[in-house]
This record gives sequence, structure tokens and C-alpha cells, in this order.
Amino acid sequence: MRVLILGGNGFIGAAVARSLAARGHSVVALARDTETAARRYPDFDWVKADIAQLSQPADWRPLLQGIDAVVNCAGALQDGPRDDVAAVQFGAMNALYQVAAPRLIVQISARTDDVAANSPFFATKRRADAALRASGLAFVILRPAIVIGRAAHGGSALLRALAASPLITPLIFGDSHMQFVALDDVACAVVDALSGSIPAGTDLDLAAPETMTLAEAVARHRQWLGLPPARVLALPGSFAGIAAGAADLLGRLGWRSPLRSTALEVAAGGISGHATGSGRKLHSLDQTLAASPAGVQELWFARLYLLKPLVLGTLCLFWLLSGLVALLRFETSAAHLAAAGAPVGFAYAITLVTSLADIALGLGVAIRRYAKPALIGMVGLSVAYLASATVLVSGLWADPLGPLVKVLPSIVLALVALAILDER
Repeated sequence: MRVLILGGNGFIGAAVARSLAARGHSVVALARDTETAARRYPDFDWVKADIAQLSQPADWRPLLQGIDAVVNCAGALQDGPRDDVAAVQFGAMNALYQVAAPRLIVQISARTDDVAANSPFFATKRRADAALRASGLAFVILRPAIVIGRAAHGGSALLRALAASPLITPLIFGDSHMQFVALDDVACAVVDALSGSIPAGTDLDLAAPETMTLAEAVARHRQWLGLPPARVLALPGSFAGIAAGAADLLGRLGWRSPLRSTALEVAAGGISGHATGSGRKLHSLDQTLAASPAGVQELWFARLYLLKPLVLGTLCLFWLLSGLVALLRFETSAAHLAAAGAPVGFAYAITLVTSLADIALGLGVAIRRYAKPALIGMVGLSVAYLASATVLVSGLWADPLGPLVKVLPSIVLALVALAILDER
């Protein structure tokens, strides 16, 4: 069977694609960013497309040529510079349904009638599910609980990060109840839907029977990482508003934080209540974690996850303040170059250009779209500063305040930020 997977580069989509390919299916993976994914999975046929732009039935016809079934693993938590929730989760899907016959549609959805039911994420999922049921197409809707796998993304990554907190575990909504499902079990359910083992017309919850609190889930992850137990520090609910406000602001800059308001609204109400009587044998959280023992790489990821915004924020402020201070003390800054023998006009021009460059790089690293080139620019410009200073005022290397020596840690910090920048 030749299967088109929407969101083929995502957390669930990539796992589904691997599972289908391992069982002999031909996989066509559609994603917005395919360059790295195509190198990682060269045996898949990759299609580069933005689902939000596939708003008309005619947009889908060429993509469906030779396709026997479609698995929709795409989604967007909240609107942002790169995400249009309504367009991705309802508009594009409604257009697809009009031309998909006679193909089977497997929809990865969610429980849409519980907490945060009126948020754009769940409202558009609910509309898309209703449109699929009314379309006359053969379909299977799968509604997984919190998905846990070897890799981590979004909420599952945040669980690991919280579990790796040193000494104490700070939690908001630690008493909220959660249900989980293994990523492999979700992929197996898709395989069964395509084979007919799950009959067309089925609307199925995927959740292991065990329900636990958020605090218990974090403790299980902490044990999995090999860390000793830690005392839970219960934070007041007001912290949720602060965290959500900051994460939503970062979301406007293109950063997809798992602490955005939709996610925290769901966490406050808990992710439970999934039906567990389907007859499918689903792995518990403990079984899922035990099947993939954590190594040092998982521990590094968990510890770095919450440090990542701190690293990027530090670089942003450092470069912004460097440029602003130089501009505010323009005469003094230019005088250093003039004292080294540079013509006065040249000293003024270089001071202005470098100050504005510092500010531009500081702003650039705050915007997800420009973060990578800004970080590369920081490294390059820092090296240029050091080389120029070595030629013009080499004595600064021996200055007791270390103005040149202190540039070296900022270069290393930018390199660290580059190393952990990618989300997938």
C-alpha cells in the first residue's frame, strides 16, 4: 500500500512512517521542512508542502496520485508566525476530504470534548473530525493520550526536563491526572487501521489503563533518567499565568514552547478520561520507559531543555546591551579606536556600524526564523573583533579586566546555542 503521511517529519508522523516502511508499505511523507528529514530517512519519498496552503481541493489532487491511504499526523498547538491552527487542522483537511475518495483516511486526533474544548486547537480538531465523519469516506479516528517514545517533543520533552531539575522538582498542577500511550502503540494502531484490523468507521481512544498525577509521572521519568528522588515544590497557580504569558509572547516570535496557554490550560484540567476498554494491549508508562532505558544522551537533553531559553536569552541581552552601551557612550567608544591610530572619521564609522550590528544580532537571535544566522553572525563577528583588537590594541589581552578574554565564553555560548537549536 502506498501511504501519504501528513506531518511526516513530526514526532508521531516519523514514527508512523518508520513503522509502515518496516512492514513493507511505500511511504510518501509530506512536511514543511524536508531537507534534514530526507537525509535521515532516504527510503521515504518526501514532498515539501505547507499544509496551511493546501486550502482548495485542487491543491490536493496531484498529491493524491497513486496514493492508497492518507494518515494525518499534522497539527498546530497555537497560532504563530509559522502556524495557522484553523488552516492546518480544519481548512486543509476539509479540502482534502472532498477529493480523497476512495482512499482510507486515518486521522490522529485528540479528545476534544474535555478541558480547553473551546481553544482553537481542540475546536478545529473537533470540526475536522465531524467533517470527516460526514464526508462518506472510509476513516479511522485515533485519539491518543500523552504520547511517550524514545524521542521527545513538546509535552513529553517538558516531562523529562522537569524530571532532571536539580535537588527539587518545581511543578504547577502537580496533582492533575494524566494518561499515557506509547508512541509505538500509536504507530501499531495506524498499521492495524490500514490493514483493516481496526474497522473503518472506528473512533478509538488510545490510552493505557493506568492514570497517575503529573507529579508521579515526573518522578517515574526522574527514576528512568537514573536520578535520585527529589522533593516536589508545588508552585501556585499564578505561576501558570506568568509562564503562559511569556511562552505566548515567545510564540509570536516563532518559538513553540510547551508552556503556551493552550498546553497549560490542558495541564490544569488533566489529560485523563480516555476509554481503555478497546481490547488493545497498550503499554503503561513504566513499560514504555523500561523498553528504552535512558542513556547519558537523554540526560543531557533533559538538563539542556530548560537551559536552552536561558542560553538564548543571555546571548540576546548580551549583544543588545553591548550595542546600546556603545551607542550611548559613542564618543568614548570611538575614542578607543582613535587612540589606537585610526582616523577619527573611520573610528566613528566603525563604532556606529559595529554597535548597530550588535543590536541587530541580539534582536535576530530572539526571533526563531533568524536565530541560526544570528548565532553564526555572533561567532563570526566576535572572531573579527578579537582579530582586529589583536592587531590594533594587542595590549588588551593583558588588561586586568579581560575585555578580550571575556569574548571567548560568548563565542562558546553561541556555539552551544547552535548545537541545541533544532527542535526535531
